[in-house]
Amino acid sequence: MENGWRDHIEPAGPGRVRIRQHGRMLADAMMVAEPKMLGEGIDDRSPQQLVNTAEIPGIVGEAWAMADWHYGYGFPIGGVVATSTEYGEQGGGISPGGVGFDINCGVRLLSTGISQRGTDISKLVDLLSKHVPAGVSSKGGVRLNSAALDSILSGGAASAADMGLGLQEDLIGIESGGFMETEERAISDRARSRGGASLGTLGSGNHFLEIQVVDKVVDVKSAEAFGIYEGDITIMIHSGSRGLGHQVCSDHVKKIESNYTERDGRWVSDRWGFDISDRQLACAPIYSKEGQSYMDSMRAAGNFAFANRSALTQRVREVFREGVGSDADIGVTYDVSHNIAKIEDHVIHGKNCTCAVHRKGATRAFSGDHPEMTGKFENVGQPVLVPGDMGRASWVLAGPKSGGNDAFSSSCHGAGRRLSRTAARKTIDSELLIKRLEEQGIEVRSKTRSLISEEAPEAYKNVDDVVRLTEDAGLARPVARLRPLGVIKG
Repeated sequence: MENGWRDHIEPAGPGRVRIRQHGRMLADAMMVAEPKMLGEGIDDRSPQQLVNTAEIPGIVGEAWAMADWHYGYGFPIGGVVATSTEYGEQGGGISPGGVGFDINCGVRLLSTGISQRGTDISKLVDLLSKHVPAGVSSKGGVRLNSAALDSILSGGAASAADMGLGLQEDLIGIESGGFMETEERAISDRARSRGGASLGTLGSGNHFLEIQVVDKVVDVKSAEAFGIYEGDITIMIHSGSRGLGHQVCSDHVKKIESNYTERDGRWVSDRWGFDISDRQLACAPIYSKEGQSYMDSMRAAGNFAFANRSALTQRVREVFREGVGSDADIGVTYDVSHNIAKIEDHVIHGKNCTCAVHRKGATRAFSGDHPEMTGKFENVGQPVLVPGDMGRASWVLAGPKSGGNDAFSSSCHGAGRRLSRTAARKTIDSELLIKRLEEQGIEVRSKTRSLISEEAPEAYKNVDDVVRLTEDAGLARPVARLRPLGVIKG
């Protein structure tokens, strides 16, 4: 009797396991993992989700799961799938589930030039907790009128800078310059309403602002190119498009799903000739009306997220001026998106392909010779920011110095969950956890006590293991390890 995907796995080199094409799959699936990690007793849902994504019409190459893979909506978190723009008459599938509800959720790393030694971390944590809006509400955010919101949706981080919510010099350190081109911006009134007061807010869940110290540098030349020096304080911001992005995704999921009907346990669109196993993978052809509308709205929400992290950066700058004085020179090391779909050119199995690359819980890891990697990143590689957990560490990696990687130039985006939020709340005492972290020299501020349990270190995989697997698989290389000193949560 067939045992599902388990009957089709094989080692595929260091840090890689292949799930061979079978059933309705249109391509192989590749997991950044070791065979022992896929043994009996693991949660089968994530590998099965990856197998399901390999059914998306127009898929090219393999369906990938990065080293931090875990269960998500439709796609596994850590999923990377590319579809050809030249498939059929209107291109392969573009799936909102392959991007997620927090469009352009991403990470920004800030340099300070300040040494940990002699810095009052407790004072900074208190000030940040007081002045950086966090939690599920939009209280404390920048209120935007309709014209200002339109400017943000169309211009991203540059528009934020024009409004005094960022600096123009920050743009060189932001993926795609903090901008994605949009045209119609078919965003609902509900989405606009949710975005009108949430700019410059951190949010809740796994979003955070963290004071860190550069604990270890393993690639000195790359670290220097990125402006990272051992012993210095850094700030990491993890946030996205807030309620606006969630509503954009919800709106377009509904529109695209309306073109599917259930038939014999499958989800079928007669209009587009698409046939998938999971409704949450519902996709439209890239160049269909629905596909283009989603892509355009997704880009606008992505611009909002870039602007949001810019506004949060300005809050940090203000706090540091108050907390440590004018010597604080906060710069943007880099800003990466890890929930986005982009049209990119890749070489796939020796052939050039223009494709829509879905990265859900995965970041780009462009090589140092990629056209976008100019200036300080040229011949070095793109910084890849990998937040861990609030009790252990985060990492800065770099893409290859040249040539890209075969996972559509992608890498992991974090540690990846090992416990569900429910399981973490049931098994981890938040008060004991806070005490333990304080004994480690880590100060935590959170609006919600239960969230501390949900975000406990033991709820996540060890980020050092994730980084090791990512390096073994040849996707990115480690540059520096960052240790947490203070954490702000919603």
